[in-house]
Amino acid sequence: MSGTRHQPFGLLQVEGEIWGHECQRAEESAGIGDRKPQAEANVCRIEPGSQDPEGHRLKKAIEPDVRREMARYAIETHQTSERRACHLANLSRNAFRYAKKKTDDLDIKTRLYQIAEEHPRWGFRKMAATLRKQGNYWNHKRMYRIYCETGLNLRVKPKKRLPSRHPQPLTQPETINSCWSLDFMSDCLENGRSFRTFNVLDDFNREALWIEIDLSLPAARVTRVLDMLAVWRGYPAQIRVDNGPEFISRHMLDWADQHAVKIEYIQPGKPAQNGFVERFNRTYREEVLDAYLFSTLDEARSITADWLHEYNSFRPHASLGNQTPYEFAASLENVY
Repeated sequence: MSGTRHQPFGLLQVEGEIWGHECQRAEESAGIGDRKPQAEANVCRIEPGSQDPEGHRLKKAIEPDVRREMARYAIETHQTSERRACHLANLSRNAFRYAKKKTDDLDIKTRLYQIAEEHPRWGFRKMAATLRKQGNYWNHKRMYRIYCETGLNLRVKPKKRLPSRHPQPLTQPETINSCWSLDFMSDCLENGRSFRTFNVLDDFNREALWIEIDLSLPAARVTRVLDMLAVWRGYPAQIRVDNGPEFISRHMLDWADQHAVKIEYIQPGKPAQNGFVERFNRTYREEVLDAYLFSTLDEARSITADWLHEYNSFRPHASLGNQTPYEFAASLENVY
């Protein structure tokens, strides 16, 4: 005999209304555009207590949230007990009383806001690397969710990518002073007067060796800066430069011959061949030149000096395994 014959008629009636109510909600949510065959239209209308050919009651694969709503519907509409409502919905009473716990993300939000305020141009990967270096081992997916919820995402400008035209190899040297990358940048003071910066980068550990700032930087000034750096670091075996007038001048060529320094010129109009210093220029532009309005050259030099210290000793670099230039150089034996 079927087990449903011994159930009270009122219990079967309530069960039928609960399952029928839920199937009706499912059909209404399907929308007008649902063009399933007519034979499948009443699939969910399996009568309560129906059996398969082997005599077992048919079960419905419904999520716990839906079963919880069905039990709540039975309690509110038919004034059934919680025990009976959970039995009809095939739901445990513990699952019926379960309440989702909202995690406290205040610590992560505070740290992300603090880093974003100190470094407005840092993205998620750099923030996450900094937090991990500080001993915070939150899940990266959780940090990224909070990062997006707080609206800290940086807008990425789409780039039109073109095929490479005979690119020159740009490889990372194996020791310091193997190759330095040099380049110029320009900006203006508050009064509108222009000034230039001369940037020197060691390709080995991406260490920013120096940024010279002045109104004019001729070839003689460039070689004087390089001589100053060589006093405590030594001369490089090679320097990579563009075809600017300071680098192709006779004074620069004589200096290179005197100190046995090879000058590697990139192809005209292809700054990507000097990619290490070009990437550094972008960071310096975003975090210093575009972030401040300088009134004097001394102010620009002071802010740049503080930023250089932070860049070399605190800022993680993705290309160095999220290490700083100083940490990367110290991690290798017999570097200095």
